[in-house]
Amino acid sequence: MSINKGVPDGLTRGAEYFIRLHGHWTGQTDLEQHRARWADHGIPEAQIDRVVAYEKVWGGLALPPSPHYDGGPRTLSGNVPEGPAPDWHFEAGPQRCAVPYSFMIGPGGEFGLHAGDWVPLHASIEGWVEALALTDHARRCARTTTTLTGDEVDDLNLDGFEPVPAVAGLTDTWWRGTDSLIAIYRGEAELMHAPRCRTATIYAGLNEWGQNGLG
Repeated sequence: MSINKGVPDGLTRGAEYFIRLHGHWTGQTDLEQHRARWADHGIPEAQIDRVVAYEKVWGGLALPPSPHYDGGPRTLSGNVPEGPAPDWHFEAGPQRCAVPYSFMIGPGGEFGLHAGDWVPLHASIEGWVEALALTDHARRCARTTTTLTGDEVDDLNLDGFEPVPAVAGLTDTWWRGTDSLIAIYRGEAELMHAPRCRTATIYAGLNEWGQNGLG
């Protein structure tokens, strides 16, 4: 086991700062030791390569909890890939507490929820990390915070808002307006077919730094 104290590439300056300030590395696992056994069980080498590469970059990184999904993964770490082809997934990290789904990396590198069905939240693990960083930033900078649930989320007027590209939003998205940020969470609602679980958080009263400070 080794400790990785660096910050992964490909993040905004704000997310890099967030990891340096709030993240810590608990230790990475040498997944190469499992390669032969996994291959003997029929797991393709390309899928083993994916999880090994993920562990080398992200393995052991612990970050503050998400306000949803009961906090998200406790730490980021890879585990044995699960098929069948072509929809191979592997664990993104163990659950922080009991939830009825796993946090997984999908066949295209997406980060999402898996419980029989697959709901990708962000197009990449970087998007999940960026969303955590943006949540921390918005909480500290907003003058007011409002939470909407269920049908109220669909009634949101996003005219004049633009998606925040850094979070690589798929089912979950972030939107930037003139003086506010809006986070929309639909993952649990889609996975569990429970529209009441839709949630949006509006962070209002942001100055220019509040809106764009993550860079």
